[in-house]
Amino acid sequence: MTATTERTPPSGPGGLRGRFTALFREIAKFGVVGALGVLVNFGVFNLMRHGTDLQVVRASVIATVVAIAFNYVGFRYFTYRDRDKSGRAKELTLFLLFSVVGLVIENGVLYVATYGFDWDSPLQSNIFKFLGMGLATLFRFWSYRTWVFRALPAREAVASAESFLEQRDRGVHRVK
Repeated sequence: MTATTERTPPSGPGGLRGRFTALFREIAKFGVVGALGVLVNFGVFNLMRHGTDLQVVRASVIATVVAIAFNYVGFRYFTYRDRDKSGRAKELTLFLLFSVVGLVIENGVLYVATYGFDWDSPLQSNIFKFLGMGLATLFRFWSYRTWVFRALPAREAVASAESFLEQRDRGVHRVK
């Protein structure tokens, strides 16, 4: 009597589960660096806001720039350490370009709240800074993973080949 065996879906890099797991890990690592960057950003922001006479948006821009520098190191050497490292000048240029767009998003929300609606209390400033950071983070995650820290082409080719072989092998395995 011959019966076919059920195999679990491939969990390697070529399988759907493997891709989901890799994306989850990337999001988790991005989140760790991002959370630390948020602490740096809020710490510098509140230090500047309450320790100097700078206007709220200027203090926020300085804090964002400090957090951007912190995040680059975290992303390059932790989140995306396995990504292509061949074009560092291009990588840094793109990182800075997309970070500036994120800075504009983040501080644009704070600017509108502060100067458009006169919401300028310390609590309101922190709330709107946080909302701006959330919107900017969505943009940054997409842009960094798509344009800045690109996957190595060889890994993508290997993953595709492994996926093909796993799919081919699924139909071959039978138990007697």
